[in-house]
Amino acid sequence: MRILVNFLKFLLGIIGIGFLFFYVIPYIENEAGPSFLQKEDVPIPDTLHPVVQENKVKLVNRAEEKGIAVVITDGHRSVGEQDTLYEQGRSEDGRIVTYAEGGESYHNYGLAIDFAIETKDGRVVWDMNYDGNDNGQSDWMEVVETAKDLGFTWGGDWENFKDYPHLQMDFGLSIRELQYGKRPDVEDYAK
Repeated sequence: MRILVNFLKFLLGIIGIGFLFFYVIPYIENEAGPSFLQKEDVPIPDTLHPVVQENKVKLVNRAEEKGIAVVITDGHRSVGEQDTLYEQGRSEDGRIVTYAEGGESYHNYGLAIDFAIETKDGRVVWDMNYDGNDNGQSDWMEVVETAKDLGFTWGGDWENFKDYPHLQMDFGLSIRELQYGKRPDVEDYAK
């Protein structure tokens, strides 16, 4: 009985702390001034961030110098487009290709691109072993290495869901920060 009472006290304490952190403190901060949890009314971008756009072009050009034809298959994606893609493999036919709903993807904020490789015969492939430039290395991984040199992070390095065609520049911002209106400045990140 004593163990049950102590467990209930512990549980009530956790619930109280959660209530305080998520409801009381943000309310007090919002009354007194800005809060890190306060959502700013900032429009979602409708194009790629200029630095991402510039590095996308550099990626394609540097890969071409290595004899690799990179195809950018996706860039900025609207919230509606993201929701449609999210439904694939769920309420729509096809396999699941994303776990991010609208507003939960770096694509929605113009900070991500997806790529594929064009073969010598003109096919677009997502083959990570293809070596079209015949140098003994995977063209895919050569593109990934080049992208990382340009400042992109690769979805293939993610722990949980591997997204091998995905490249992003998050500028140190989380999805939550982006959802709350924080945006990277062009001047702060231009090289």
